[in-house]
Amino acid sequence: MQTYKITSKYNNLINLKVTPGHFATSSSHINYFIDLTTLKARCSEAKAVAKSMASDYIASTIVDTIICMDGTEVIGAYLADELTASGIMSMNAHGTIYIIEPDQNSMGQLTFKDNVIPMVNKKNVLLLLATATTGHTIEKALECIEYYGGIVSGISAIFSAKDEVAGHPINGIFHAKDIDNYCSYPSNDCPLCKGNIRLNGIVSSTGFSSL
Repeated sequence: MQTYKITSKYNNLINLKVTPGHFATSSSHINYFIDLTTLKARCSEAKAVAKSMASDYIASTIVDTIICMDGTEVIGAYLADELTASGIMSMNAHGTIYIIEPDQNSMGQLTFKDNVIPMVNKKNVLLLLATATTGHTIEKALECIEYYGGIVSGISAIFSAKDEVAGHPINGIFHAKDIDNYCSYPSNDCPLCKGNIRLNGIVSSTGFSSL
């Protein structure tokens, strides 16, 4: 497998590392592994991602809480700073933005602990993800936010193969069209499997495990 980089047209610090092959996620099979490790963990890159994401929101947007999925907490912290600096309003009494992540129970449902619920209930929430391929994770997150009384102000992802989920537009830095012939297939109807092409590995929000 050969990995190559796709650089954002907005900032040359933001590079998508992609590897063609046959990979399985929890909800689909995909023909590229997208490695976002350094974008999520390296200070300079996470800050560049946050700055790019902040440009999608105008000064009239209200953001009280950023809910971080897929290990995007570092980006979330920088994004809160960028939004605050750009004049984004917060209804929180202390005038700043909460940065939290949900828990996941044994049934795969997203939940919040009692001490965190006040940071979601009646708050204007920005949902932050690393990737959005099938939209399944976003659907679960939206269901969770709605259950706890949150109000969705926006959805941002580093890479998104979807333009919108459940009527909410997704603001992505990279999109499926940026990767040559990127495809996501239902796991029970994958043409790569039907063509007897073996899986190269399993992909999750934390990375890649080879088979």
